[in-house]
Amino acid sequence: MQTLGVGIIGFGFMGKVHAFDYTSIPIYYDPVPVRTKLVGVAEIDRVRADKAVEQGGFQFGTTDWRELIERDDIHIIDICSPNSAHAEQLLAAMAAGKHIYCDKPLVVGAENMAKVEAALASYTGTAQMALQYRFFPASMRAKQMIDAGILGNIVSFRTSYLHSGSVDPHKPMGWKQLKSEGGGVLQDLGSHALDLTNYLIGPIERVVCDANIIYPTRPNAKGEMMPVEADDIMLMLAKLPNGATGTIEASKLATGAEDEMRFEIHGDKGALRFNCMQPNYLEYYDLSQPESPLGGTRGWTSIACVQRFEKPGGGFPGPKFSIGWIRSHMHSAFNFLQAIAEGTQPHPSLADGLALQRMLAAAQQSSDTGQWVELPREAALRHAVKG
Repeated sequence: MQTLGVGIIGFGFMGKVHAFDYTSIPIYYDPVPVRTKLVGVAEIDRVRADKAVEQGGFQFGTTDWRELIERDDIHIIDICSPNSAHAEQLLAAMAAGKHIYCDKPLVVGAENMAKVEAALASYTGTAQMALQYRFFPASMRAKQMIDAGILGNIVSFRTSYLHSGSVDPHKPMGWKQLKSEGGGVLQDLGSHALDLTNYLIGPIERVVCDANIIYPTRPNAKGEMMPVEADDIMLMLAKLPNGATGTIEASKLATGAEDEMRFEIHGDKGALRFNCMQPNYLEYYDLSQPESPLGGTRGWTSIACVQRFEKPGGGFPGPKFSIGWIRSHMHSAFNFLQAIAEGTQPHPSLADGLALQRMLAAAQQSSDTGQWVELPREAALRHAVKG
């Protein structure tokens, strides 16, 4: 079986998650589509690079990400760097024909989007975006049920991604509070909420969005008060082609929330709802059930999705053991590796990532102008994901 060398650019929070995925997939999936080994890691300085080697078990560390792309024993480039660095790294990896696994959002700015779109025409590798909320068993089952018409015609929906990480106004700011770095809750959490909504019930046709900065200044690492460039909270109305209207919300000021992605989708035959803080169950309401006598059998039913992944997943630790957040990340990475092995195009692809960026740009335009904005037609494409 083929063994692919992996090079990870950036070993912060997300770099650690992706390293965990590669090393854990052989335990959770039997057989694995391809074997991987962690070859190299790039960090911003020598101290961090050396620590990443020790923590992740890489063969070497470097302060120059280009070294990863230049090496023949690295076949997969995994991009976990700050958003503003993605474009240069992505384009270099594409030019070298590497397989690519890229964290969201894909790139920052219309110019970089155009460069990546042009490079896609000659790109020969396999690439996928890391949008893991598509890969919970509950999310995948929801899509199956929606596509099968079980909910009927969609009439309304709401998706929220709520976090409380920025509630403290004295918390030092980082790059995610800088618009120039691709920061802001619209890009950070809103990208997940918008992608999941569009994936499940899209295409989203148009949006009106309000993205706000609640705390205009924050201290930097030195304690100096600095202006905050990027939004803390955003709320949008979204319309589907059939006229259904829903809300999509993202906030890092949701006091009392932990890391809460949830959706509710209402059709004229039934409804679904899911909250990733209770990730084992997808709730389903069947309008065809009798409501009499005395309520009959009508009401919300909890579908026990738990860890019932399709083979070769689901065997370890077992389908009945409680699932966690990182398991969706692992299945997203498995989907990527499986596509490499089969020579197929995984989704969400780089083209899907570009489409998501156009949707986010339309939402930002709406927030800036206060007007409804039509979404680019290609941005609304929907794709199936294997379970």
